[in-house]
Amino acid sequence: MKLNRRKFLKYGGAALALPNIITSKALGAADGTPPASERTVLALVGAGGQGSGDLGQFRRDKRVQFVAACDVKFKELDRYKNDKNVKTYTDYREICARDDIDFVLCGTPDHWHAQVTIDAMKSGKDVFCEKPLSLTIKEGRKMSDTARKYGRVFSCGSQRVIGDYGSIAAAANSGRYGEVLAAHANPGGPPRHCYLGAQSDPETDRIDWDLWLGPAPWVPYNPFRCGRAYGLGGRGFRTWYDYSGGMMTDWGGHKFGGAMHGLKVDHTGPQNIYHPGKDHQYLTYEFANGKKLYVGGGQKYICEKGEAKPLRNFKVPAGLRWYEEGARSPYQDVINCVYSRKRPFRHVEYAHRVATVCHLGNICLMLKRDLKWDPVKEDFIGDAEASRLVDRPRRGPWQI
Repeated sequence: MKLNRRKFLKYGGAALALPNIITSKALGAADGTPPASERTVLALVGAGGQGSGDLGQFRRDKRVQFVAACDVKFKELDRYKNDKNVKTYTDYREICARDDIDFVLCGTPDHWHAQVTIDAMKSGKDVFCEKPLSLTIKEGRKMSDTARKYGRVFSCGSQRVIGDYGSIAAAANSGRYGEVLAAHANPGGPPRHCYLGAQSDPETDRIDWDLWLGPAPWVPYNPFRCGRAYGLGGRGFRTWYDYSGGMMTDWGGHKFGGAMHGLKVDHTGPQNIYHPGKDHQYLTYEFANGKKLYVGGGQKYICEKGEAKPLRNFKVPAGLRWYEEGARSPYQDVINCVYSRKRPFRHVEYAHRVATVCHLGNICLMLKRDLKWDPVKEDFIGDAEASRLVDRPRRGPWQI
């Protein structure tokens, strides 16, 4: 059971002033809803698209109480305007300042993930952040280090690591097919630079444009810079380098996550990244143990005993990293861990290692040459040009 010390200290002295009538929901209910003092109080930052979808999953858990939503697109907050139990904000820092909130769900575009989650953790909140974890390798390292420093539970959303590829990844990981020699994944392409000019009026479109940009470079408003359109078609933020790593990072969080779990390398990183060309059919990552990850050729594992095949009703062996305490989804998993204080399956360090592989692929494709990487120091070896791409400048005052 979770002991919420902040609430105890804040309200403990008011026991004599309790009203004579207390609702069943406050004390707990027959449907399994815990008393209010034992629920995890959740706030959503980034209320559109995937953020709202994640929220729906969390609200199925009776241990979760949803109290606040934040978005810089005012229309995303309209759905909560008649909900007296939910307060809305445009600036996430007001959520960080609330000491009654335990847990932040971050569903913003990629370029905001590090800022929101680091500030939330520093204010004492646990975090679920949508994939891809970060916009840069350096951001991801800071996110993981902050979680460790402040003792926060942090899970990155990547339900498909188990949901789509779980049985095959777990079977490969478990040794069922002998040693796993290589894996293939095909997440999609990198982003590109945006040269869209000014279009429309942010006030007319009901968006705080400066706050949407946040740490990204300032540019005039264009709705196709911040659109939710999926893919690299030029109408959504995932297309553009300033805000996203493209499909390489977006689907990479899923597909590289599954591949690296099956290869047992999601705690580390590659030593070599090979550019596709005459010597390598695919963009290729080579790890210290000789295992390889190829970008292309579907989603599969090449093992000593042949290609691993999906299994029905695969029983996860004891000792294999998996969801906590019988959870069946990453949402249940992280809430279980909020109470137990254990590491969730998609703990921030694992998510960072997967996101790093995504970023390394984008950098390799950008520079159009092979690269050498030190997974301990998290820097390129003897390559100053590549090292400059490990991080990016941030627009003030948005520093982490």
